[in-house]
Amino acid sequence: MRFATTTTAILLATASATASADQRIATFDLGSLDTLDALGLNEQVVGVPKASLPGYLEQYAADDVTDIGGLRSPDMDALGESEPSLILYTGRQGEWEEGLGEIAPLLNTSLQGDDYLATFDANVRELASRLAVESKAEEALGTLHAEIETQREALSNAPRTLVVTHNGGNLMLNQHPVVHDVLGIAALEMPESVTSETRGTRTFTPLSPEAISEIDPQVVLVIDRSAAIGDEPADADALAQTLLDAGAEKARVIMLTPALWYLSGGGLQSLALQVEEVAVALNSSGN
Repeated sequence: MRFATTTTAILLATASATASADQRIATFDLGSLDTLDALGLNEQVVGVPKASLPGYLEQYAADDVTDIGGLRSPDMDALGESEPSLILYTGRQGEWEEGLGEIAPLLNTSLQGDDYLATFDANVRELASRLAVESKAEEALGTLHAEIETQREALSNAPRTLVVTHNGGNLMLNQHPVVHDVLGIAALEMPESVTSETRGTRTFTPLSPEAISEIDPQVVLVIDRSAAIGDEPADADALAQTLLDAGAEKARVIMLTPALWYLSGGGLQSLALQVEEVAVALNSSGN
C-alpha cells in the first residue's frame, strides 16, 4: 500500500528526535501518546492507561511505564506515584481535572473546534515545543499533509459514503472529521425520517436499517465502539444482510479498526493510519 510506506517515512523521519530531559509525561490521550512515540519521545512517557492501548502502542504496557487507570477511571494514586511533570488529558477525564491538576501541570489535548486539521496541527506543535523537537514535528506534519492532499485528490469521486458507530447492536450517525473534513468526502443528506436525540450535552442520531436504505449509501464505514471497549463486536456479515433485507442493496459494509477510530485518533500515527484505511476501503469498494 502506498500510504503504509509514507507512514513508515513519518516514523523514521522523527525517530531521531532528542527529547528534553526534564519532562516526565503521563497521558490519558492515546492520540498524544502516538504523537510522542512518532517523535521519538518514548523515554519521556511515564504513565498510560494500559487497558486501552491499541496494538500499535502495546510497547507502553511494559513494566517501566505506570498504569494510570482507565480513560474514564483514572488511578490517582498510581498517577501520583509515576511523578509526572506534565499530564495530558481530554474531555473524557474532564470531571477529574481538578484532582489531576493537583498532581502536575495539565495540558488539554482535546481536538475541538470546526477545523479538525488545524487543531490537530496545533496539538502536535504544542507537544513538540514543550519537548524541544519542533523541527522534527514540522517534518512529520509536512509529510502527513502532503499525503492527505494526495488522497483528497484521489478520493474526489469517492462513492456515497456513510460513517456509523456501532454500540451494543445499535447504529448511530458519525460525521467523522477525518472522513468528511480531512479527506473531503461529502457527508450524505439525512432524510426527514432521521431525528437526533440529546443526552446531557451530547447529541446522537440513531440510524435504523430502513433509514440507511433511505439514505442510499454505496459504502457504510463502521466504527465499532463495542469492540473497542471489549464488548460484543458487530457481525459484519449479519449487518450487511440486515441492510440488504431493509433495501440498502448498494451498501457495502466495511469495518474500520475499532481501537484506532474510537480510542487513539488525533495522533501523528493514528491520523496517518486512518487516512490510509479510508483510502484503501473506498478505492477497493468496487464503485
